[in-house]
Amino acid sequence: MSTGKVLLGVLAGVAAGAILGILFAPDKGSVTRKKIAKKSKDYAEDLAEKINDFVADVTDKIESAVKEAKEMAEK
Repeated sequence: MSTGKVLLGVLAGVAAGAILGILFAPDKGSVTRKKIAKKSKDYAEDLAEKINDFVADVTDKIESAVKEAKEMAEK
């Protein structure tokens, strides 16, 4: 299993757990909805950051492989 899939699975599990915890908390509905909206935004931002890091890492590896291939082709 790739690291990306594991990371996404863990993040999805954490998000689901947080949402369920908020839903079963003894707060008023309006407070709960605000908490859900805030947590959703926080998780979306974290996920976007992790995806950007992952894409940057993959891009670096591809660029490195292309450079190596060009060097080998020149020899």
